[in-house]
Order: sequence, then C-alpha cells, then structure tokens
Amino acid sequence: MAASSTPSPLHRALGTLKRAALLPVRGAAQLYQSGRAHQHFFLPVLNGALGDQLAARHDARAIALSFRRGGHDVAVADLGLSEPHQKTVVFVHGLMGDELIWQTSFQDGPGGPLRYGPRLAAEAGVRVLYVRYNTGLHISENGRALHRLLTDLLLTYPDALGELVLVGHSMGGLVVRSAGYYASAAEKIRTQASAKKPKKTASSPATGPLESAPSWLAHLGSVFLLGVPHDGSYLEQNSLLVERLLKRINLFPTRFMSEAIARRSNGIKDLGQALLVDEDWQQPDDPALPRPRTVVPLLPGVRYHVLVGAWLRASLPRTVRDYFGDGLVGTASGQGELFGDETTLPPGTSVRTAHFGQQHHVGLLHHPEVYHYLRQWA
Repeated sequence: MAASSTPSPLHRALGTLKRAALLPVRGAAQLYQSGRAHQHFFLPVLNGALGDQLAARHDARAIALSFRRGGHDVAVADLGLSEPHQKTVVFVHGLMGDELIWQTSFQDGPGGPLRYGPRLAAEAGVRVLYVRYNTGLHISENGRALHRLLTDLLLTYPDALGELVLVGHSMGGLVVRSAGYYASAAEKIRTQASAKKPKKTASSPATGPLESAPSWLAHLGSVFLLGVPHDGSYLEQNSLLVERLLKRINLFPTRFMSEAIARRSNGIKDLGQALLVDEDWQQPDDPALPRPRTVVPLLPGVRYHVLVGAWLRASLPRTVRDYFGDGLVGTASGQGELFGDETTLPPGTSVRTAHFGQQHHVGLLHHPEVYHYLRQWA
C-alpha cells in the first residue's frame, strides 16, 4: 500500500513551531527594509519638530533650503539648465516632508511608483525642480529664502527659464505665498529706487546683479496649492489652547506638559494662523489675544489653483466634514477666504478651486485625479 501523503500530526506541529520561530526574524527583516526605504524622512521630521532650535545652534542636522537632486543638495550653478525658455515646475513640500514625496510612494519607498514630478517631466515635457527646506523655521524665513533661491535661478539661467509654475503642499503652499510677498516687496523697492536714481552717465558706477535683475514674478504663470491651511490649521490652534490651559492650571504636571508642547517648532506655531510675514511673529505674544496677521494679497496676473481634500464620508453632517476637511486642514481654511472673494482679485489674476472627495491630506500627494488636474492645467 502506498504511503499517505498527508503529514502526520507531529510534522504539522513541527512546521507550526518553525513558522512561529521565524516570525520575529521575518518581521525584523521587513522592519529593517522599511526603515532603509524611509530613512530619508528622519532629518525632515526632526527639522519639522525642532528645526528652529537646530538652526539656532548651527547644528549640522539643520536643513538649509536648497534645490535637490539625487538625494543631495545641489547649488543653482550646478543645475546645468540648458533648454531655452522651458516651462519650469518647482515643487515645495509641506511640514516634515522632503522632495521624495513628489517622486515616489510612501508605502514602497524610493523605488516605488512614480508620482507627480517625474510623471510631469516625462509626459508634459516640462523641467521639474524640487526644493527641500527646514520646516521648523518660521514660514516667512523660508519664504524669503525661497524668494532668494528663485532670484538666483533667474540670474544664473536668464535664457533657460520660461514660464514658472509653483506647486506647494500644505505648509509648502504658505511658503510659496510668502516668497511671492517678499518678491513683490523687493520689486517695489527696486522700482522706487530706480525712480529716485539720477540719470546714469558714463562715470556712474555699475549696479549689482541683484539690483538690476528682473523679478522671477515676471515668469510666474500658475500656482498650485494642495491642502494648504490658508487661514490656519485647527490642529495647531487646538495645541495652543491646550498649552495655555495647562499653563493656567499651574500644577507641576500641567506645567511640564505645557512646556513640552511649547517647545514645538516656530514653523508649527506659525501654522495656527498661517503667518506669512516676519512682523506677524515678531509681535509680543499676548495669551489673551491672537497674533495680528498680515493679509498677503494674491499676485497680479497669476493663475491660482486651490486643491481641497475631503476626508470623511459624504453621509456625515456637513459641519463635521467641513471642520475636519482633509483630516489636517479644515475645508474653509483649505479654500481660503481670500481666494473666494472675486472683488479683491488683482488685475489678470484668476482662482480655480477643485475638491477631491474621500481624500485625506497626504492622499493629495498621490491621487490620480490630482495628477490629471496638474497635467491639464500646469
């Protein structure tokens, strides 16, 4: 009689023990592989939480705003842009992010499916550049730094830069708007100085490149704002309320927790009211009052695209869905009060708002419909 192919109870028990014994090893291997795939997030997360303190100590881990290529900072002079008058799309990440969020999948790591940046470069034939910055610094500090970087880009490659398109996610959209504010201020100062300057003669000294350079705003065509808290983040607003409440209770445990919350970075604190200008956070802090907030106007002649996610099911009450918005940014803040008032739009400025249902804050970075929207309008 042929031997039965069914394993004996002993063999089954040994096989189960073997699989159980190997589970920690396999789990550790998967954890290690996942850690390696996502290790690039360590510095951005650290900078988002404590980046202002790292920068104040001149810590080597503090990120400096820069263009990025191949996982490394790249100087503007080393970008090697040669194609003349090519449309250029610059991607600006959000809090605790980096340039890879525009390139590959969170789940699959750097080798995962391509995202908006590489796909636009391949399918639309545009030039794509990525910026990384210290998200723990004040939004206005990063806005001024982005303004200087784009100015340097135009000075270095005046013939290579065609139409400029800026794409910002979350805090990145606020940095983009802050950069536009400082570019407008610099342009105004340059215009006033030019009007007061006496007529140039042969003996007049030559002006410097920054003084005479045209503004990058002249190239700016479109701005895409994905999940941006234009009127502030409810999460940060709640954190501030908790911090102040615990401080008022004034017991040792509550003081300790209040001080721990208070150590969050300046960038995170700025998100509460979407502070885009230095003077706003330089004002003395009055716990009884919100900080005064400068309303930064939209730029003339720019096409704005405001992309808003909706995280909760449509069956839930509208007030609940609007409060939570995409999970991190409320619907009203994501739409932005300024963008909804057509009477205040500067000449030539347009605003188009698009809503994406059942889509959370991070999902806006890899949503097929969002990509098709970018592909159509960028």
